[in-house]
Amino acid sequence: MNRTNRTVFQLFLWATVWVILGLNQREFSRFFHDNYLAYIFQAFLIIGLVFVLAPKLLFKKRYLEFTLVSLVLLLICAFVSASAIQGAREIGLRPPPPSVGRKDLPSPILINILLLSVSYILAIFLETFSFAQKNEEALILSKTENIENELKFLKSQINPHFLFNSLNNIYSLSIIDANKAQESILYLSDMLRYVLYDCEKPKVTIEKEVTYIEDFIKLFLLKSSKKYPVKTDFLIENKGLQVAPMLLIPFVENAFKHSNIENIAEAFIKIDLHSTKDTIHFVVENSFRKGPKIQDAVGGIGIVNVQKRLKLLYENNHSLEISENNNTFRVELKIDTNA
Repeated sequence: MNRTNRTVFQLFLWATVWVILGLNQREFSRFFHDNYLAYIFQAFLIIGLVFVLAPKLLFKKRYLEFTLVSLVLLLICAFVSASAIQGAREIGLRPPPPSVGRKDLPSPILINILLLSVSYILAIFLETFSFAQKNEEALILSKTENIENELKFLKSQINPHFLFNSLNNIYSLSIIDANKAQESILYLSDMLRYVLYDCEKPKVTIEKEVTYIEDFIKLFLLKSSKKYPVKTDFLIENKGLQVAPMLLIPFVENAFKHSNIENIAEAFIKIDLHSTKDTIHFVVENSFRKGPKIQDAVGGIGIVNVQKRLKLLYENNHSLEISENNNTFRVELKIDTNA
């Protein structure tokens, strides 16, 4: 609710309370004459709190000023209300309350202070709750925008990296076999369509992600007549399974980059993907040379990117294990898309 609606709600609430109290009295008219000023000052305090004191003092953490101003206003309103009622009785405009046989009843000022304090404290609570709720919504919105911006930035890093590697492969192929170069351009066209259009969506089907990987591998294999030791096993039970785009290809790119695949006798790449109704199990294994890792000027960011994206998108719903053993580099990624 906005400030106006909150104010109207509170005024209606207290008007209802006063009416209910009055209906339980013997003389409703006398009860109304004795207490209508208290309601007017309640309304004054609530309106002042909602539109002035809370936004200008309380929510700006000027607590001492807010407390002092609130106490002064409560005392003034209670004193004026009680004095007006007492004065009206003294000049005979209002009948005195019936005798109840007690001489130690609370003074009208004290009664009005209690009544006004209850409504004022309730109004403070409602305003504080509303303020906290708005801050929480703003914080959630800010975090969502930050995540979306970071994901867009990470994607923008992946795409140029992919394009750089692919164009290098086509350039090499054009020197060897023009016909195969034309075929590779078709593969690249499909891949770019995926990157430029499908990857703009937050989720894509696992089938499209796998097709992209297959096109990437075909593009690489076309550059030479050699029979590279690359094995793939893709088993997709649910082709419509939704997953964040460009999560898997950086691991494949990394395998081709560091496996020394040109050394057919010793190198190898193995890619397995098993997708069920709502889970993905992805494993990439490749040979690698021990020693210092060389990163080119634009590469070396793919896996780091994926780790960041996985943390943002599937923080508690994935597991990623990267290991090196006996000249074998292994990546195992599990994602539960329905968790």
